[in-house]
Amino acid sequence: MYKFVPQKKRSDFRIKCGMLLFCTLRRLEWVKNSEKYASLKKSRKFLKSKGEGDSKILQEKAFPFIAFEHSTPLFRNLSGSDILLEQNKVCNLSIAASLLDGLILEKGKIFSYWKCIGKPSKSRGFKEGLVLKSGRLSSGIGGGLCQASNLLYWMTLHTPLVVTQRWRHSYDVFPDSSRTQPFGSGATCVYNYRDLQIKNETDQAFLLKVWIQDGKLCGQWRTQRPLADKYEVYEKKHWITMEMAGVYVRHNVLSRRHFVPSANDGNVAHAFGEDFSKTFDEKACFSEENDFPKTFDEKKAAPSDLSHGAKGENLVLAEDVEIAFNDAIMMYNPLLSEKGQE
Repeated sequence: MYKFVPQKKRSDFRIKCGMLLFCTLRRLEWVKNSEKYASLKKSRKFLKSKGEGDSKILQEKAFPFIAFEHSTPLFRNLSGSDILLEQNKVCNLSIAASLLDGLILEKGKIFSYWKCIGKPSKSRGFKEGLVLKSGRLSSGIGGGLCQASNLLYWMTLHTPLVVTQRWRHSYDVFPDSSRTQPFGSGATCVYNYRDLQIKNETDQAFLLKVWIQDGKLCGQWRTQRPLADKYEVYEKKHWITMEMAGVYVRHNVLSRRHFVPSANDGNVAHAFGEDFSKTFDEKACFSEENDFPKTFDEKKAAPSDLSHGAKGENLVLAEDVEIAFNDAIMMYNPLLSEKGQE
């Protein structure tokens, strides 16, 4: 049960001491269990074992199948934001992409977002970008890297990889206008203790590709063998409460449908193909608790997110599991019209 608790005011000294403690504990964890974590250095050794030649060509040969891919726009029309900070965010994401692209997540290994990227600093080329502090837009070195962690989290939810550590955003700062993913489908990051970690518990290795192209941050999870299973992430429940005067809190539950190949073609529950959209919730986009609209149009967004795989193969629904419970303070009035929100 969610209970709203106003944020405590802490001195800068206490905040710095706390961050230093948690950062140190995380570094000790990385050192102690270094063999558990994936890295680009280990990934290069993995590729060398497959032969000599251009790394990109070797990657495509070793991992020819796309498990899932997604992209998000680099620039958003945010009121009150500095265009220079937006441009610096793109620079930061470009550096992060170069540190993530080509990483191979072998069987039993763990991907750590911050272990791969390292500490953002000016000496490493990171710039002052957009950051969110207590629900307000601000600036900081390495600002904007949450966009990459959001992308990775969303892609991973559509694969059999297991998210072992993820932090949700405490504030909801973006109105629902033009939203293509449900609220709560991202992962915030703060170096290095608020991390995104993913474990490969499958029987094959995965390749991570991250790059910038045509004004978008793009990503892929690639595999050595095609994945027969498919996944659909959707918003199962959504409601908004007013906790105190002027303080609105948004809540939702994300769920994931897992589809597997049918063992009997004569008894097919769902088909992956033109009729696959029939498996989506056809209810009106309003929650049962109130008249606030859902956070995105799942009928429009979902089919495009499930466009990869062997079309025409028969799939059946194996399970429908709740995967995330999200609560966030809204930094805008939910009763405003779409025009008023923009």
